[in-house]
Amino acid sequence: MMGRIAGADAELPDQTRNTEAALEPRDRIIVALDVDGAEAAVALARSVGRYVGAVKVGLELVHAAGLDIFDRLHDAGIPRIFYDCKLHDIPNTVAGAARAIAKRRVWMMNVHASGGSRMVQSAAVALRDAVHGDHPPLLVAVTLLTSLSVEELYRELRVGLTPENYVVDLARMARTAGARGVVASPQEVRAIRDACGPEFLIVTPGIRPTGTESGDQRRTATPGDAIRSGATYLVVGRPITAAPDPVGAAQSVLAEVEAACASSPGR
Repeated sequence: MMGRIAGADAELPDQTRNTEAALEPRDRIIVALDVDGAEAAVALARSVGRYVGAVKVGLELVHAAGLDIFDRLHDAGIPRIFYDCKLHDIPNTVAGAARAIAKRRVWMMNVHASGGSRMVQSAAVALRDAVHGDHPPLLVAVTLLTSLSVEELYRELRVGLTPENYVVDLARMARTAGARGVVASPQEVRAIRDACGPEFLIVTPGIRPTGTESGDQRRTATPGDAIRSGATYLVVGRPITAAPDPVGAAQSVLAEVEAACASSPGR
């Protein structure tokens, strides 16, 4: 039988608090299923299932495979799905979308923090109310895309703060509005952890293992550096999915995470 992700036959961890201290190194790794169809996504998830704790379903896969992809993954024994939907709209629309997403039995979903506190809060309330007592999907807020450079932040978005200050401000706002955590680049992790405390979830994309290309990402780090800085979860895409040997690449990422956890007490 092919590997199942994050203990498909076991009870999921308590989502009402940060269980970072109890996380195994594998649990911290989320593989991005940025592929062009359901069959490829399920096959990839199964093949690397022994080495990662969850999968990320993003816009590329949803638009290629349709919303049935969530059922396909659940049926394949993969319970921990992060829906990288990046909702960003008026609060009422985001609330309606969040209620619908909760029915898909996802483990985690996100909104754009730049939509403001009322929008983030509307998603948090909608998720809580939609589940009726069970653990709702974890809500995290995207701060600043890892593909954006300092120059683009200043010149194009007209933000007069450093990326770190801008991201930390958004993280504080999102936490107050009811988000369980944020999505942020490895370069801002330590500042967010200092500002928002040990219980706040930090989901970190832009992970590039030693020796791999950064591609279109600008603010990146190795898996080990991200864990040592205080990241809770690492999202790894192309270094695994585009590797000649995805299983071997996943094993290498896990080895880096294991080493970082071993050298960082409490991580």
